[in-house]
Amino acid sequence: MGSFEQPGTSSEVPERSGEDAPRALISVYDKTGVSALAVALEAMGWSILSTGGTARLLRESGVEVTDVSSVTEHPEIFDGRVKTLHPAIHGPILARGNNPDDLDTLDRLGYPRIDMVVVNLYPFEQVAARDPPVGMDELIEMVDIGGPTLLRAAAKNHADMLVLADVSQYDEVLQILQETDGDPASVPLDVRQRLALIAFQRTAAYDIALANTLATRFNGADEGADELPPKLLISGGVLQNLRYGENPHQRAGFYDGARSGEPPTGLAAAVQHHGKALSFNNYLDLDAALRFARSLTGPTWEQWPHCCVIIKHTNACGVAVTSDQVSAWDAALASDPESAYGCVIAFNQVVTITTAEAIGDHFVECIIAPGFQPEALEMLARKKNRRLLTLSPFTPLPEELRWRQVDGGWLSQTEGAPVVDWAAVECVTEAQVDAQVRELAAFGVAVCAQVKSNCVVIVQPTETGFATVGIGPGQTSRVEAVRIAARRAEQRAEGALLVSDAFFPFRDGLDAAHEIGITTIVQPGGSIRDADVIAAADEHGMVMLFTNVRLFRH
Repeated sequence: MGSFEQPGTSSEVPERSGEDAPRALISVYDKTGVSALAVALEAMGWSILSTGGTARLLRESGVEVTDVSSVTEHPEIFDGRVKTLHPAIHGPILARGNNPDDLDTLDRLGYPRIDMVVVNLYPFEQVAARDPPVGMDELIEMVDIGGPTLLRAAAKNHADMLVLADVSQYDEVLQILQETDGDPASVPLDVRQRLALIAFQRTAAYDIALANTLATRFNGADEGADELPPKLLISGGVLQNLRYGENPHQRAGFYDGARSGEPPTGLAAAVQHHGKALSFNNYLDLDAALRFARSLTGPTWEQWPHCCVIIKHTNACGVAVTSDQVSAWDAALASDPESAYGCVIAFNQVVTITTAEAIGDHFVECIIAPGFQPEALEMLARKKNRRLLTLSPFTPLPEELRWRQVDGGWLSQTEGAPVVDWAAVECVTEAQVDAQVRELAAFGVAVCAQVKSNCVVIVQPTETGFATVGIGPGQTSRVEAVRIAARRAEQRAEGALLVSDAFFPFRDGLDAAHEIGITTIVQPGGSIRDADVIAAADEHGMVMLFTNVRLFRH
């Protein structure tokens, strides 16, 4: 780790006189392990400063405690809102051990030095995440002022200070001190730097939680609001170090991406029940699988409550919504069984033993669902490397603000399931459309919205719902996307419906669709050549709908 030692400071802490015992300031909200820490420090000759409830607990544990108020000669005020914000506390924390002027100033003021700060913060994030939300008064009381100030001050002077911002650090520091009779100078500089960095990271994450949560409370700046937030504030901890990225030469990790103040969501909240550790590519494919499945979950799809999505390289091989789970799996797999080798699957309902039997020995990398029947989990786990994950529940895909990093900055946009006013959708051809076709079209549009552009999706009704029969994803030419989808669909394209994510710029796409038997086209419209494309559809006797909703996904 690179040093961030202050200019002019030394990694050596000057020797202390015998009567000048090292002192620790301990003021914590989470009191786990703090009594044992204070007892051990006192046994090594340290003196303890403390405040409020922490001081009471330590005295009950037999520790001799000096109240901070006796050092500041000022009582705590405003129900403890002000207690450590005083030069008698921050002077000893910030005084540089190798700076004679700093030490002379402490002596003149009569402020003994402080060698360790042990602080954890009010649980703002946890309180902000409560459901139903707490009132504003209660939330504001969880805004810690003195704690972050103490942590930052101690971290700034890390060359002379030990700063413990987390319960997990107590044992490590005690072990080092116990090996050297409690001498704070015995703690190596690299350890002090690491402790300081953690303290800075903790206060930064805390401030981000405050800013994001209060932006929502004060301004109504929730995801989906008309105005974008003026600041991008992100804080997340590494949840898993991955073996490598997309390729073995790339380093990779998975970080918690929940907005500060909220519990983990999505893949960060998923529980893995079987299989080897997830890879970078697994996470990307699982993200796509979740996005597809959630976009086909909810009230719109009550008649077809079972969704199965099969993903390969972040694109769908097959998607189906049906009235039963096994037929959803069968229909989705039939869309492109060749590409589904080594796939990632999402089911939006608990996986049954019948579905597990249908999957059988098919090579599947990952399956994610709201749950698994015990017998299904046991059967699917017979393949030792098959990753099985649960995430409950699968909620409908909301419109929310999403971020993407680009070179030199970030892009943001709202994303969600497509919103099409089907009452306003225009049939632009001589051949007209019926209500059942509109239902199939709604399914095709929902799938198409999640496929990489340029894309087309060919869909057909099944005995129990709807399914894709051919998907042409991510092409530089729309007509080529039609050709790819046609090769996947083969004879199943006869009489099928084709959805395009954007308008057809030329009639060649319509001609190619007609050649494979497509009878209905759904597209946004809006091309300067719409008249030519409509004429081609009429020439072929096709039905064509204009949705006026483009579905690009780059």
